[in-house]
Amino acid sequence: MIIISYLLTFFELILLARVLLSWFPNIDRNNPIIRLVFDITEPILAPIRSALPQTAMLDFSPIIVILIIQVLRIVLGV
Repeated sequence: MIIISYLLTFFELILLARVLLSWFPNIDRNNPIIRLVFDITEPILAPIRSALPQTAMLDFSPIIVILIIQVLRIVLGV
């Protein structure tokens, strides 16, 4: 169970990095580290983003994913 906890924490940190990177529109998305962050998070965020109604310029999909991770932690007891 400790491995699951570490994986969920790792994904939360990568997701936080993705959110922070979105605040810098001029960042080079061809940078390998930034590309890795987007490649890891996009498969999870894209389906949630498409299921949510469009809002002005806000993307609520990271918030939904963090809530899902927290529910998983409670259900799994990690």
